[in-house]
Amino acid sequence: MIDLRLLREDPDRVRASQRARGENVALVDSLLSADERRRSSGVRFDELRAEQKQLGKLIPKASGDEKAELLKRAEQLKAEVKAADAERDAADAETQELLLRLGNLVHPDVPVGGEEDFVTLETHGTIRDFGAEGFEPKDHLELGQLLGAIDVERGAKVSGSRFYFLTGVGALLELALVNAAIAQATAAGFTPMLTPALVRPQSMAGTGFLGQAAQDVYHLDKDDLYLVGTSEVPLAAYHMDEIIDVDRLPLRYAGFSPCFRREAGSHGKDTKGIFRVHQFDKVEMFTYVTPEESAAEHQRLLAWEKQWLESLELPFRVIDVATGDLGASAARKFDCEAWIPTQGKYRELTSTSDCTEFQSRRLSIRYRDGKQVRPLATLNGTLCAVPRTIVAILENHQQADGSVWVPEILRPYLGGREVLEPVSR
Repeated sequence: MIDLRLLREDPDRVRASQRARGENVALVDSLLSADERRRSSGVRFDELRAEQKQLGKLIPKASGDEKAELLKRAEQLKAEVKAADAERDAADAETQELLLRLGNLVHPDVPVGGEEDFVTLETHGTIRDFGAEGFEPKDHLELGQLLGAIDVERGAKVSGSRFYFLTGVGALLELALVNAAIAQATAAGFTPMLTPALVRPQSMAGTGFLGQAAQDVYHLDKDDLYLVGTSEVPLAAYHMDEIIDVDRLPLRYAGFSPCFRREAGSHGKDTKGIFRVHQFDKVEMFTYVTPEESAAEHQRLLAWEKQWLESLELPFRVIDVATGDLGASAARKFDCEAWIPTQGKYRELTSTSDCTEFQSRRLSIRYRDGKQVRPLATLNGTLCAVPRTIVAILENHQQADGSVWVPEILRPYLGGREVLEPVSR
């Protein structure tokens, strides 16, 4: 959530942010009104309580008509205090409810617009000309079947659409990617983490995934637990309700977990293969820093993502995501999109978001610097979303005979294999 003091001091900035996101601008005025009622009712409650305490001292000393009047006023005050307390609680609840619906303040440099209004910041690698090489590229599903690596038919039989099995070398390729990604993160100073896949509502709401993204989340009604769509959620909640000494910052974690997404609203999109699925594994970077350091940390996370994709020798571009596609928690987001030959376009492989103080305020995570205690900043960045990375590797490194060249970084984790060979032709 945002800082209420900032809302009071500069409501136009908050309105502009909501407008840029394509979100409800009137929410800002509703929140200002609720906050004013919360504060005024709090003052009223304090005044009445002070009068009540003063009467409590006067009554024992009074007698006769004076005491009768004081007792009468005390009875009135009891009802007024109770009403003021209820009014204060109601206004506070309304303020908190509205505050949780407000997105993070958009960074001023973020391009304004919808999903297609991003700005391309840089491109890396060379897109292969398969025509010049004399063959038509196969898509990842055909390659996966040739390699005995992907089985979507049995995935659908067992679990339904958008589920899959990774088999044989496909399973080995996932383990190679995960191990290589964790090795890179560890070398960069991240602490490896295996995180829970189920979290409580407070953890999910605290990271901002129960607002506009709620329709994409799996909920277990019987247990009131949520399946995470990313290990960002448990990593953000890891230090919930804690105060961290500033000399411990930055804290950097690399979480590995299964991820579950309903993919609501994606009907008809990416239905073939394993690009858009309901369950997948991912290595996620998550960091805690001081607010003053968040922009620089964001660039570092992006650099680690670029290092990873370059080590896989994939052609990709970096985009500055537009305001309407940020998600509630992010003030700014950079995506790395790899070229997918059979689709003829770049597709998102990694994403890194600067969430500033938005999540830490919701989760009550602060840092202590001397006598000062403040909310800190949180950031996240995908290092390796496994299925999409497999898609990009298979399609970009395929050979005419259906084999796939293995990037050097993965070879130690694949028994030294330089090429993945078809098991059927």
